[in-house]
Amino acid sequence: MNVTFLEKLSGLRAQKSSVLCVGLDPDPEKMPVHLLKKYSVSEAVRVFCEQIIATTSPFAVAYKINFAFFEALGDEGTQVMRSVLKSIPDEILTIADAKRGDIGNSASFYAKSVFEDLEFYSVTVSPYMGKDSLLPFLNYPKTCTFALARTSNAGGNDFQLLDVGGEPLYVNVAKKVASWAATTPGTAGLVVGATDVKSMANLRKMLPEVPFLIPGVGSQGGSASEVMSASGSGPVLINSSRSILFASAGQDFAQKAAEIAQITQEELGK
Repeated sequence: MNVTFLEKLSGLRAQKSSVLCVGLDPDPEKMPVHLLKKYSVSEAVRVFCEQIIATTSPFAVAYKINFAFFEALGDEGTQVMRSVLKSIPDEILTIADAKRGDIGNSASFYAKSVFEDLEFYSVTVSPYMGKDSLLPFLNYPKTCTFALARTSNAGGNDFQLLDVGGEPLYVNVAKKVASWAATTPGTAGLVVGATDVKSMANLRKMLPEVPFLIPGVGSQGGSASEVMSASGSGPVLINSSRSILFASAGQDFAQKAAEIAQITQEELGK
């Protein structure tokens, strides 16, 4: 990487007029039947993802690869993920959606796997175990580590809204993560769900320069216009997965995915 994550994101946003991140969550049960009839499950996942990438890449500035869907394929899963990762154009950002969250030595090996072996530009992590679970990731120059802050799932309310010294826990987490990155070569970002734009606006006001990875637009019900307004002028990636991936279950799945990706890109640009 010759430029930082933020420099690359800024350049792509200007070049493509896009903040769209396409999430690759290849659930075989939702994939086109003709692929599963023609190939093994692992090979079908590879073909599916690579064709989605080929048609949607003109509209996307990033792809988020969800490790769970590839790990579930067993021994072949890692090789399939490597192939999918390699098919993403070099100029586009990549996110390892692995949600790592271990401490010390374990975290350093997770970081090495993601940034050195697989060569992702960024990763998602859980900050629950504190500073020493994030520093091994933040110590990689020119990368971005997105910490879970205010997530879009219903269960996020179980902990994230708890009062901690007069402010919600998610706010406390976000501020600490940003402060930890102040002296590291890597960039800290936050995962902020599209389903709570009030919290998003609150975080953006406090942390205007921190990049947000925003899931939940599309199938989860997040509004593109509301999200863009709440996320302000700061760096942002808006992730859409299911509404693009499974736009069609027929032979035209890749073309339909491209159509939805273009529509989403245009909505986010308004």
